Amino acid sequence: MKRNTLLKTAATTAAMGLLLTACGGNGGEAQGDGEAYKAAIAQYVSHPSLDANAQGIKDVFDEADVDVEVDEQNAQADQATMNNIVGGYSGDLDIVLPIATPIAIAAATTVEDTSIVFSSVTDPVDAGLVPDWDTAGDNITGVSDMNPVDDQLELILDVVDDVEVIGIPYSSAESNSVVQVDAAKEAAESLDVEIEEVAVTNTSEVAQGVESFSNVDAIYVPTDNTVVSGLETVISYGIDNQIPVFAAESDSVERGTVGTYGLNYYEHGRQAGEMALEIMTGEADLEDTPPALADESAMEYTFNLDAAEKMGVEIPEELTDEATIVDEDDAADDDTDSEEADE
Repeated sequence: MKRNTLLKTAATTAAMGLLLTACGGNGGEAQGDGEAYKAAIAQYVSHPSLDANAQGIKDVFDEADVDVEVDEQNAQADQATMNNIVGGYSGDLDIVLPIATPIAIAAATTVEDTSIVFSSVTDPVDAGLVPDWDTAGDNITGVSDMNPVDDQLELILDVVDDVEVIGIPYSSAESNSVVQVDAAKEAAESLDVEIEEVAVTNTSEVAQGVESFSNVDAIYVPTDNTVVSGLETVISYGIDNQIPVFAAESDSVERGTVGTYGLNYYEHGRQAGEMALEIMTGEADLEDTPPALADESAMEYTFNLDAAEKMGVEIPEELTDEATIVDEDDAADDDTDSEEADE
């Protein structure tokens, strides 16, 4: 199966791995001079992918040999809350880390004098955050979660027999999702399949949206915050109608979709955290740090064999041999661990 060329070329811009070679907790070799820093994590909404992204950032800060005080807030997809969060950031912050496109846009338009490092943003150029892929914005750069849509659609064809139509539910209000739907339409032409799209505006419309599909053979869920927040309704529809549901990232596979060749969002968060730490401590200049694509090492095959059985498909052995195998219990365990950590 071919790999996405754009993702492969990310290796040079994403080469941040040198940063943590001396890390190992606050008692290790000093990376900085003991100075304390203040960082703000602004998350658009809670769902496992974005939660994993945030955790990756925090773990990088925890492992660094500098003191980083983190202010973490979540807008829960509410526009007013999102604006209040980014509008409340004061000048004593060293860096702001918005997670997901809507809140990254809000931060970019509000925060002027503090460095911003985004993550879980599919196309920062299309979103107006940076002028192009080779140039940082005035005070903003970050890591894109652009996924290999063509490879992901090809995976569906490798698993499901006689696919003619692939359904895609997405939020028309999320520019990152529109980019992915357009990419899917382009990829579908070469794969000789049709795309049936259904747009929703909020999570409560997801169930009605998938019920409106006319005659799809499989469903593809992009990295859409609205749809992923209501993913269980899509999964239930797939099981009830024996229509296999595929995702764009591995966390959704743990929750009950069939599979993906996609991004590990914890590693994605670590990549963003490493970039932020370099900029915050002065090891790198933001203006010399263009937006990066996901490191190829963060991409992985992930399958949920229980979900595949429930939706009436079988994963070919040649795919499972090189994949991570998960089930719904893994997602439940992750939720329990997260709740315990928050207590």
